[in-house]
Amino acid sequence: MRYSKSDRKTGKVKKDKASFAVTVFAVIFITIFTVFCLLPFLMMVSASFSNENIITTEGIGILPKGFTVEAYTILLKNPRYMAGAYIVTIIMTIIGTFVGLFLISMTGYALCRPDFFLRNKISFFFYFTTLFSAGLVPTYLWMTRYLQLRNNYLAVLLPLLMSPWLIILMRNFVKSVPIEITESGKIDGANDFKIFLHLILPMMKPALATIGLFLALSYWNEWYQSLLYLPDLDYKPLQYYLYKIVNETAALRQSLAGSVVVQVGSMPTTTLKMATAVLVTGPIIFLYPFVQKYFISGIAIGAVKG
Repeated sequence: MRYSKSDRKTGKVKKDKASFAVTVFAVIFITIFTVFCLLPFLMMVSASFSNENIITTEGIGILPKGFTVEAYTILLKNPRYMAGAYIVTIIMTIIGTFVGLFLISMTGYALCRPDFFLRNKISFFFYFTTLFSAGLVPTYLWMTRYLQLRNNYLAVLLPLLMSPWLIILMRNFVKSVPIEITESGKIDGANDFKIFLHLILPMMKPALATIGLFLALSYWNEWYQSLLYLPDLDYKPLQYYLYKIVNETAALRQSLAGSVVVQVGSMPTTTLKMATAVLVTGPIIFLYPFVQKYFISGIAIGAVKG
């Protein structure tokens, strides 16, 4: 890059040919990469509004083929249960994210305190659970027989509150906070909880945004715990509710496959799956732009700290 007297006065930087070529190449590459990232989502939306018979023979395109809203009509045929599924999922996501963030941030802070003599043993315990688990049967018996949480939303809410991987990620971030801040709080007479709440927590915004996004996505996308523990509730989480609709439609299609009266080919299956994906990813995808700045910095810090 070259600087002239006029450039120094105006603050502009004059790029040479090599720098300009690199910039052009980078812009073109990022644009092409962005288009390739958007294509699957556009094709998913297009398929959800397409005719089942047409996309079966011609395939999925960027634009809808034989425009129809039949898949959405099936999904929204019971608006009361659909609205209930959204409300249950939103409430569980909000409560689980905020409570989980508070617990994970306190745990990560405690594991970084040099005056906490059990920090290494507890850290090993968290790490051990990432390698070995009790398995499905003991966990199911514990939740249903001993905790009596069958058909209780807590059976889905509690297991996702604290993840060992997220605790380790939070601990690695807290290591970047100077210990002198904690010591200054002690000098001023603040207790441990006040130091954490007023001094440490405001400095953890990147980690809170990163881990909060992971927690929100885990609650929003959860369906397996609901399948195990919430079989008889009227209002189920969104993912499990849509999962049941897709499976019931596929089962109905197979049961009518031998009938000459019903045209099974016209029953939506692929388009129904695409419409389900649109309804699921639509709301949560708007959360990422608000935490993108903190998300990238939080991932970087959690990756380089050991």
